[in-house]
Amino acid sequence: MEFLFKDEHRLFRKTVHEFVDKEIIPQAQAIDESGEFPKELFKKMGAQGFYGLRYPEEYGGANADTFMFAILCEELARGSMAVAASAMMQSLMGTNFIYKFGTDEHRERLLKPAIQGEKMGCFAITEPGAGSDLGAMQTTAVKDGSEWVLNGTKTWITNGPLGDFFTVGAMTDKSKGFKGIDMFLVEAGTEGFTIGKEIHKLGVSGALSTEISFSDCRIPEENLFGEVGQGFENLGSILSEIRVMTGALSIGIARAALEQAFNYAKEREAFGKPIIKFQAIQFKLASMATELEASKLMVYNTAWMLETGQKCTMEAAMAKLFSSEMANRVADEATRVFASYGFSLEFPVQRYFRDARFLLLGGGTSEILHSIISRELNNVKEF
Repeated sequence: MEFLFKDEHRLFRKTVHEFVDKEIIPQAQAIDESGEFPKELFKKMGAQGFYGLRYPEEYGGANADTFMFAILCEELARGSMAVAASAMMQSLMGTNFIYKFGTDEHRERLLKPAIQGEKMGCFAITEPGAGSDLGAMQTTAVKDGSEWVLNGTKTWITNGPLGDFFTVGAMTDKSKGFKGIDMFLVEAGTEGFTIGKEIHKLGVSGALSTEISFSDCRIPEENLFGEVGQGFENLGSILSEIRVMTGALSIGIARAALEQAFNYAKEREAFGKPIIKFQAIQFKLASMATELEASKLMVYNTAWMLETGQKCTMEAAMAKLFSSEMANRVADEATRVFASYGFSLEFPVQRYFRDARFLLLGGGTSEILHSIISRELNNVKEF
């Protein structure tokens, strides 16, 4: 994998690694236990330039490549999945559409401060009855003169209670199913837009999730992202990137779990010697490390495909599928190395076990990803 990286990538990894060690890891347990969003830490990451990696310098970004963003996601997840999930939302889904399809005024007023960590962007697609099946989306957007009128409910909105602006999917033509979806900009405080109840989760508790709703919510016509009828196509253009970056998050948390298990195995003694001397533990660690290494190769190979403009629908689905499942297996095995202490809140390994479940959901469930891979295999000419 190292053959893909240049000196600038290694230097950036070192910078983020040190930031995580100094600023995130010391707070990770408190963030998990309190369930409170780390506002000051969020701003610090903005000041570091983390949120603008994907964007041009004219908006305060770094114009960095796909590897840089994957490295960021990986390293942040090593420290705290809650922090990493919020940062990925801010850097990708929450701001992508406003950059690509927003007006100059939108980019100046919303994107620039978001890159600095002064405003927060959110992404609202999922509904109570429409997750993987976007064609079942019930939120509608109807044109009324020079305005769009939105009605409906969204759920599982990461950073929702703190969002300043939202990219919202809504049906403009229900007869077309998922191809009738378009994407809109809705700002917090707009009449008819309400932040609903917070969703209390098994893990990733510092990344707040909530419901939002729209009741005759009127927005100006320029808040439509792109042209009518292009919403699903535009959404599809970032799905592979979302899946690759979720794979990078998976690598980060698996690294943390493996490191914890390895160090504990060297310290914990049983029957007169460290448990790492026992083949049963050695084999666990060997399998964990092997799966982690395979995941790195898949994720960064697909990041290279994205960077070089290659179609990678199947490869991105594979990378996300394998990596998210890998992270859950590694976190599970890590708790087994800890034995009863893996069930104790005293050690962070239990947090990795809980937080890793989050990775199975975003970017497509494992079941949906299997379907995508099966479909794409029809286009493979040679194995």
